[in-house]
Amino acid sequence: MSLLKLKMKWLMGLLLLAPLFARAGGDEVVVIYNSWLPASKAVAEHYAAARHVPALQVMGFGLTTNEVMSREDFTELLQKPLVDRLEAARLWKFGDVTVPATNGLREMTETRLVQSKIRYAVLCYGVPLKIEQTSKLDELAAKLVNAEFRHNEASVDSELAWLPRINEEIPLTGPMQNPFYTCTNPATMNCTNGLLMVARLDGPTPEIASGLVDKAMAAESNGFWGRAYFDARGLKTNDNYYLGDSWMLLGAEICRRLGFETELDTNAATFPASFPMSQIAIYAGWYDGNASGPFTAPKVEFMPGAFAYHLFSFSADTLRGGNGWCKTLLAKGATCTMGCVYEPYLQFTPNIAFFLSGWGGGYTFGEAAWAAQPALSWQTTVIGDPLYQPFKKTPPELHAQLARKKNPLIEWSFDRLVCLDLARGVRGPQITQFLENLPTTSHSAVLTEKLASLYDAAGKPSSAIETWQKALQLKPSPQQRLRIRLTLGEKLTEQGDKTAAAENYRQLLKEMPDYPGKSAIEEKLKALEPPPVAEQK
Repeated sequence: MSLLKLKMKWLMGLLLLAPLFARAGGDEVVVIYNSWLPASKAVAEHYAAARHVPALQVMGFGLTTNEVMSREDFTELLQKPLVDRLEAARLWKFGDVTVPATNGLREMTETRLVQSKIRYAVLCYGVPLKIEQTSKLDELAAKLVNAEFRHNEASVDSELAWLPRINEEIPLTGPMQNPFYTCTNPATMNCTNGLLMVARLDGPTPEIASGLVDKAMAAESNGFWGRAYFDARGLKTNDNYYLGDSWMLLGAEICRRLGFETELDTNAATFPASFPMSQIAIYAGWYDGNASGPFTAPKVEFMPGAFAYHLFSFSADTLRGGNGWCKTLLAKGATCTMGCVYEPYLQFTPNIAFFLSGWGGGYTFGEAAWAAQPALSWQTTVIGDPLYQPFKKTPPELHAQLARKKNPLIEWSFDRLVCLDLARGVRGPQITQFLENLPTTSHSAVLTEKLASLYDAAGKPSSAIETWQKALQLKPSPQQRLRIRLTLGEKLTEQGDKTAAAENYRQLLKEMPDYPGKSAIEEKLKALEPPPVAEQK
């Protein structure tokens, strides 16, 4: 069995065996804002109200309004004062702990965090994003790490994550091993065990930052729906960078088994701008320097609660300007993401496959994000509500809720139940019959498109074409309409119906005159349309 298949088996075991965890609450959170920036306080107050965070746990600190801060300012203005405030508020308690003698070392007494009422820290818009490199640190440990890791710059999030261990002599040069990497028991991920799960409500504007909790709570209430897209690079297993591809491949399979319509691209290039990316619930890809492809469009079809992530070394270099990945994904509507503020090196970037397996198994966003981090005191920032827990209800529970409320989102719930059955090995004809007899299908573009794909897979092209054409009449989203049009063009051409194929492509160009793939469609039309008849003399 290949290594990839072994990893898949292990992650699927985690997904299937993971219990449904209790919902995390605002009393487990400390909210941190920049007191020099009114917008930062406004974001903090909005989050605290939404998640019922006690007022005592909302704290302001006077910080630079730049995205980068010095190591000295981080230590003196945020790190140490935060510990003092947590102690003063009786949210943390330090005490002396006796460490038994072991391996020839004498018994000793250490001061450790022995009690904590919090597990999460939320950094609000205006709290600096990263800590710059300093030459003032002279650490013996720096001489013991590989040359490429002899750096002490870091993300503020990752440096605060080990805050419970502040009384220890922690080297700041290079990455620190995260003892909770691939943790399968999130209850152990707490401050008394040495981890503060840090996330930020941030983005290009305060309004976008505030909206992250609103979209997360909407998905928790009405369901986390949409499609999943993965953009691997098609690397071979002996490639030095295959680790990144393996995470994408595993992540795609996890989403398929979670019941998402999942598309996996293994071409070397990333998704082109012409790719029809509709109703995005989950996106993960790599390795472009700036936001590209479908994400350059004026509008991106992110669903409420969407997680979007692009693996690139400087994806979170800034959240304010430019067209970097994290900034763009948030600006276009993603609810949560992760990124790197400085060069992390591939092996220290988030393990997106483990993130999805944990999140899909009931972890909060914060738990899943930090269980996916190989390192602390390094370069990753986690952006989104750490309490966000979209998979806390089982699909049948959520479906029953939508049915009681006659919520139109039930079309997506039916789609997920169908996808779950297909992933379990239920035969296509049974699923086809179910959708044919389901009243919801007749007025759902989502389910009608699914039915068409089942006809196509069963070798019934005429039924598939007719059903795709019906889906076009059911108000699909713009990108869904584009996908159906592109599919219909191919299928009609294969069936030899050039007239209908040409008309379909003409309709596509009429509906989307600015389509990035316009030239390719025009070439198809030239091949389909008969040459003009020469005039007779």
